[in-house]
Amino acid sequence: MTPQPSDDIYDCVIVGGGPAGATAAHDLAKAGRRVLLLDKAGRIKPCGGAIPPRLIEDFDIPESVIVARARAARMIAPSGRVVDMPVEGGAVGMVDREHFDEWLRARAAKAGCERRAGSFTHIEREADGLANIVYKPKDDGSETVRIRTRTIIGADGAKSRVAAEAIPGGGETKCVFAYHEIIKSPEQTDGFDPARCDIYYQGRLSPDFYAWVFPHGETTSVGVGSANKGFSLRDAIRTLRKDIGLDDAELVRKEGAPIPLKPLKRWDNGRDVLLAGDAAGVVAPASGEGIYYAMLGGREAATAIRELIETGDVRALAATRKRYMKAHGQVFMILGIMQHFWYRSDKRREGFVAMCNDKDVQRLTWDAYLNKRLGKPDHMAHLKIFLKDTAHLLGLAPARPKQT
Repeated sequence: MTPQPSDDIYDCVIVGGGPAGATAAHDLAKAGRRVLLLDKAGRIKPCGGAIPPRLIEDFDIPESVIVARARAARMIAPSGRVVDMPVEGGAVGMVDREHFDEWLRARAAKAGCERRAGSFTHIEREADGLANIVYKPKDDGSETVRIRTRTIIGADGAKSRVAAEAIPGGGETKCVFAYHEIIKSPEQTDGFDPARCDIYYQGRLSPDFYAWVFPHGETTSVGVGSANKGFSLRDAIRTLRKDIGLDDAELVRKEGAPIPLKPLKRWDNGRDVLLAGDAAGVVAPASGEGIYYAMLGGREAATAIRELIETGDVRALAATRKRYMKAHGQVFMILGIMQHFWYRSDKRREGFVAMCNDKDVQRLTWDAYLNKRLGKPDHMAHLKIFLKDTAHLLGLAPARPKQT
């Protein structure tokens, strides 16, 4: 069926209404640009839901959106040994993506962004080169619609259809597939604390990533990730829930989705299309943290689109990735190396959890996570960590820490 035309021309059409797309839509609409946010609607990404104080501050997230606060993380090794990592002087905000993402979209609409529910199909070009987004409305039968736009932001996830069509090498990145079950939160028990995030580094639950139990107030996310296509994520969650006494907890919903492991080498088409969020591959390796990096990517994309519209200089698009990676590329590199080495076997996972028992490691880790920076140089602490890390690499340090 021939796509139906629209006489309106938008400054930007954003495909995907997750944290990246919704943030870009909000910023552009707030700046007075004519923006349309196209989202599938009803799609919820599996996610632990942790957001650092830096995100809450930078993006003006109100307390009403935060469903819980975690004041510690617990690392569980293959042997069952645990290492507790309390958040000194702070806490990690927890959100439920079902409500958090919708709140972000609603905020964008309040700023003046137009919202539509539908599935992106492809991009067409008019004779003058103007872009047309073609999509299928969510509840409109088989009819398709064409939207004319000056620019496009692809924020439609790890397997981005916008990236696959418009960006050289787009949509071709290695991913971890994540699956989680949202359950009704139990009362506090020996195996569950509503103010603690539990992370399981055990090969039986994930051969190359980790499993988690993250509290969301009235509900809890029990999830796992793996790039191993032959590994059953559902079986792993079934095992984990049974192990911690949550096998009878009421199931609220379940979701699965790919999570990219590495930023794409190119985020733009050199003309009018720019990627953001998972579509650009900006998820932190090892931890899988993506909300902060997605929202930051959405904000950077909005800035670049504004510059392009105002100046006509397409170099603003390519400058987005350069600026972003200059600020965060080192973190991605370090975490990528860490994941590649430490997640390869249970023996190495045991050593990794043992390292997390070190107070210097904990302090530097929390500082980097909470504030989104590597921190000021602490040469003695880094030297201690380097020596301990080297000892583990060479097998000279005991893998199992003593219980404290």
